[in-house]
Amino acid sequence: TNPDGYAANIAAWRDALTAAARAGLIPSQGIDHDLLAIRTGDELARALESREWGRPLALGTVIQDAVARKEMVPLREFLENKTIVYVRSWRVSPWQVVSWGLRQLGLTGRTAAEDKLAVGSFVIMANVEVRPHDGALFVSHIGHLLTSTQAAANAVLDQISSRTSSNMDRIFSRATFEADFAHTLNSTSPLTPNDFTILLRFLSRDRQEISYDSTTIKFKPSTDALPSPITEQDTTIASLRTLIASLTHQVAQLTSRIASLDLAARTAVRAQSPASAKSALRLKKLAEATLGARTASLAQLEDVYASIEQAADQVAIVRVMSASAGVLRDLHAQVGGVEGVDGVVEALREEMEKVDEVSRIVNEVGEENAAVDEDEVDEEFETMERVERERREMEEVERTRMRLEELER
Repeated sequence: TNPDGYAANIAAWRDALTAAARAGLIPSQGIDHDLLAIRTGDELARALESREWGRPLALGTVIQDAVARKEMVPLREFLENKTIVYVRSWRVSPWQVVSWGLRQLGLTGRTAAEDKLAVGSFVIMANVEVRPHDGALFVSHIGHLLTSTQAAANAVLDQISSRTSSNMDRIFSRATFEADFAHTLNSTSPLTPNDFTILLRFLSRDRQEISYDSTTIKFKPSTDALPSPITEQDTTIASLRTLIASLTHQVAQLTSRIASLDLAARTAVRAQSPASAKSALRLKKLAEATLGARTASLAQLEDVYASIEQAADQVAIVRVMSASAGVLRDLHAQVGGVEGVDGVVEALREEMEKVDEVSRIVNEVGEENAAVDEDEVDEEFETMERVERERREMEEVERTRMRLEELER
């Protein structure tokens, strides 16, 4: 009858199993410990048993809950499913809460399904990918947040994005890919072949970031919406990169061996052991000869790789130029080519000339309407002068009259 307690216990065990698998602590078939999947059964229950608390009960309920929420997916279903596998929304049923509360009070017994943990393999989605809209997942028993760097798919894509400078750097052989990303999730426990099968399936189907076959893996460029299929050229490039990586490793080993043999010879000379010194020098000479051959082969292969990379860049440039030419062709077609532009300009010129002609005619009409008869202007001016003169004369007469009246007084 305690929904919060029920959910908290389920979440605590689910997070603990997720973190234990990521740490490489969950037993698997054989000697490998899968990081992205968990194998249930009596072996898992025994591995989780402690002297203080005994064997954990109701692990079946925890697994059932995780499967219902799509936080764990049956391995076979995950690999064979054609559609995207993501976490679904889920609500705790009232009966699950009530029955769990009664069991904690000892009022009911456990069901056989809860006590017996069926054998099966399940993909742990939190170890495969942490999606941004899911937010961080809290791992209760170790008390920290699970971020995207702790999920294999996110970590691989981040590394690919940060360290690739050309499209050829995005092509791997299966062996090179597994060697490069074996410790992407755990620095001490590498991803297993089963983990890589899960990871490649997820990156191809759910994220649509790669195309792959049994030997070659190709990440899509960031500018492409979908990955392109694997071609014979991709397989050849992947093989070439694998061989270059192998020779680079051999050169490093031979260089280290030569330094070690040189030190051994000097030590033997100081110890006055000529036989040991000469033996070390002979081995050193053989290693130096081998190093020279490997270095020459490596330099040749690197030249070939650089030429292929340059040719691939040129193909990409020509492809972009060809597409750009098509865009320009379509734009020119929309304006009708040079002839169409000439026609538009000529029509525009004609219409502008019509506007100028209309403006000229309107101005002429205005000028005609504004013509003034100069005789009428002169006649009106003379009338105004006569009126003004008469006004002044009247004012002068009035002033004279007023002065006479004052003198008479």
